[in-house]
Amino acid sequence: MIDHISLQVDDMEAALDWYTAFLRPLGVGALVDFGDVVGFGPDGGSPSYWIGKATDPGGRQTHIAFVAESRGVVDAVHRTAVQLGREILHTPREWPEYHPGYYAVFVRDPDGNNVEAVCHQRVD
Repeated sequence: MIDHISLQVDDMEAALDWYTAFLRPLGVGALVDFGDVVGFGPDGGSPSYWIGKATDPGGRQTHIAFVAESRGVVDAVHRTAVQLGREILHTPREWPEYHPGYYAVFVRDPDGNNVEAVCHQRVD
């Protein structure tokens, strides 16, 4: 159900130090570092918990991504969000900067959070 979650932080350096130490006993470490965004996960796994420098004016949004079983499901989530009158942050497309086959839609929920539906299947 949950693919990953991300929180925005005010002090990236302090948060990175804290989460690195806090998650170490759980066998979790920083796997991906984009500078202002860092993804944590188990050794040999994929990042599923992210922290990023707070950038939203007026407060911090939470980001949560739900697993979609196919690209068609991502497209259906997009259509539903449009029917519900939600703000579409990014229409469905592939995000190769994340990894090949990363296909997702990003929308705002009623409280302003960034909610994503993502499919990781490659289409060859």
